[in-house]
Amino acid sequence: MTRRTVAVVTPYYPPKVGGVEHYAARIARALADSPDLSPVVLTSRPGGLRSTVRVEDGVRVVRLPALLRLSNTPLDPLWPLRLRWWLRRTGAELVNAHAPVPGLGDLGVVLAGRRPSVLTYHAGSMHKGEPGTGAADRLIGWYERRLLPRVFRRATRLVAVSPVSLAAGRPHAVQITPGVDTRRFTPGAPASTRAPVVLYAGRLDRSSAWKGVDVLLHAFARLNDVPDARLRLVGGGDALPDLLALAQRLGIADRVTAEGELTGAALVAAMREAAVLALPSRTEAESFGMALVEAMACGTPVVGSAVGGIPHVVTDRHDGLLVPAGDPVALAGAVRELLTDHALADRLGAAGRRRAEERYDWDGLTGRYLELFRALLQPPCGGPEEPCS
Repeated sequence: MTRRTVAVVTPYYPPKVGGVEHYAARIARALADSPDLSPVVLTSRPGGLRSTVRVEDGVRVVRLPALLRLSNTPLDPLWPLRLRWWLRRTGAELVNAHAPVPGLGDLGVVLAGRRPSVLTYHAGSMHKGEPGTGAADRLIGWYERRLLPRVFRRATRLVAVSPVSLAAGRPHAVQITPGVDTRRFTPGAPASTRAPVVLYAGRLDRSSAWKGVDVLLHAFARLNDVPDARLRLVGGGDALPDLLALAQRLGIADRVTAEGELTGAALVAAMREAAVLALPSRTEAESFGMALVEAMACGTPVVGSAVGGIPHVVTDRHDGLLVPAGDPVALAGAVRELLTDHALADRLGAAGRRRAEERYDWDGLTGRYLELFRALLQPPCGGPEEPCS
């Protein structure tokens, strides 16, 4: 059987850590494991003049040089030429592009030509609404109002990762959420028996201030009545020095640890050992929250902001707790409740594990992608006399 090539076009890819990166890698791995489809990943790398090609975890990964970076967006004026060339060179018959980071994903859809294209959109509005982000918000507004709808129309199919994704509700859209490997992320000891560690796992970039880690620090500073509690920050980014300085000003520096990015067994261990995982995001840019389902799969009770896609993942007081976005008092109260009410913590942890198994197991979710790709690849794209362009 001849395997047909799917190009997964994503601005970033592991080893960079993040929800979009993990999602794209899961699709690529599922393609590599299928008998009839084969992946090639087209992504960016900082600097350089030449593209690199390597096999990573059984997947061919092409990294295109990025001349510059605007906020969190890699860009390069030669991408249109490079991307078109690599689509031809690899024999790609279908393009699966990933956004919201503008640029590479949009080009993947536009340059697909006669190939079918699937655009997976991972966010609600990226409007930041933070002090000093006015110029960036105006640019984001123009992109979301003017350019993105055209890219949406150009795509053969859209995938919304949650009901708040900007792709949701469009006639040619389906919803396929992120997921978790429930065989790897497994429950640890009951939450009530764990050390009182509050975990945050995610980006710590200045461009991702909407993640609300500063709100979490202010909330944690209110937990003086739980003196043995510790806050563990897992993730990397240029905002980490600012956050540690804030912890110093709040008088909690000796109770806060920053461990950098964790992957594999180390990340699973962090999830299984924590008494609480908190995701304090402030805006609809948080369209899902991968860390939530990873923690839930580990039987770890979670607290999330009632914003973006988080309320579609967590049902308040059923499998987690929800608090108003940007409210450190409410966040502190929810964390305190889970650290001190052992029966509640164990009940929510067990319910979270059940929800992860029932709704977010990766095997079923990537299986839906393979079905979608196979449907779009019938009949074969072009042919020997009429190839894809």
